[in-house]
Amino acid sequence: MNKKEIFYKALDAVDKRIEKYQKEMDMIKESMDANDIKTDYDEDNRGKLLGDFEQNAGYLDDARQMKETLSEINLDHYSEAVCFGSVVETDKNLYYVAVPIGELKMEDGSTVYAISTDAPVYQGLKGKRVGDSYTFNDKEYKIVALH
Repeated sequence: MNKKEIFYKALDAVDKRIEKYQKEMDMIKESMDANDIKTDYDEDNRGKLLGDFEQNAGYLDDARQMKETLSEINLDHYSEAVCFGSVVETDKNLYYVAVPIGELKMEDGSTVYAISTDAPVYQGLKGKRVGDSYTFNDKEYKIVALH
């Protein structure tokens, strides 16, 4: 498993989120500005737009924080125990302990689950080593490799 490929796939997913939320906010701002020109604009519609703008601003802030978190990962670091930045291969799944993006589809067709250190599954993985087992959602997993 190529740790750098996973990192760049996660970074790309975060960049796409940032772009998406920024575009959404730009569209909402344009719509709000267009409503200001009219004298009979609907106050309820403007309130909804403002709410949507604030919601997207929150999402954008979260995505930017994810990018900041990713920048803290040392791609050349290897640890014998699961920690932030680890790629964890279990007998059932592949995890990237970084940011909570969810599924990342890799070029080879495999799926990596990008999780944060706040994720419940990470609590079972934290500090484990190759050969160790852990239980999550009443299923037992075995760690077969760390990258």
